[in-house]
Amino acid sequence: MDLAALAALLEASATGVWMRSSGWAYPVVNLVHLLGLVLLIGPILLLDLRVLGLGRQLPLRAVCALLTPWCVAGLLLLLGSGVLLFAADATPLFSNQTVRIKLLLICVGVLNALAFRRVWGARLNDWDRRPTRAGRIQAAISILCWLVTGGLGRLIAYG
Repeated sequence: MDLAALAALLEASATGVWMRSSGWAYPVVNLVHLLGLVLLIGPILLLDLRVLGLGRQLPLRAVCALLTPWCVAGLLLLLGSGVLLFAADATPLFSNQTVRIKLLLICVGVLNALAFRRVWGARLNDWDRRPTRAGRIQAAISILCWLVTGGLGRLIAYG
């Protein structure tokens, strides 16, 4: 079965029907999606800016420990609510190029964050003295990726 057929099945599912027919489901899930966006983008930007050198008086390990759980919570809210929003109109959304780019950037953003944690996680204490160029490039990619992803999400309604 191809992805277009899966999108059609999701749209025809009880979840898709509920999202389209309920007077409150779509608006409430959309608000949850917005909350997830705020909980992801705010902390990830602060964390990435710290990686880039802002706020050097704050130890990177402490900043990471404080902000990462918020990023994860935001991402989980976004993924869960995003599936529900997608289910409401999965067939037309699946063919929307903006949606496809957004999904690709989400994958890039998550993989970039996982790679950063794997490569640099054990060396965050050293980061305050000797930040690496590669890690800073990853932080810049993260900022760009998540801001564009959020912007594309808002543009879906217009495309």
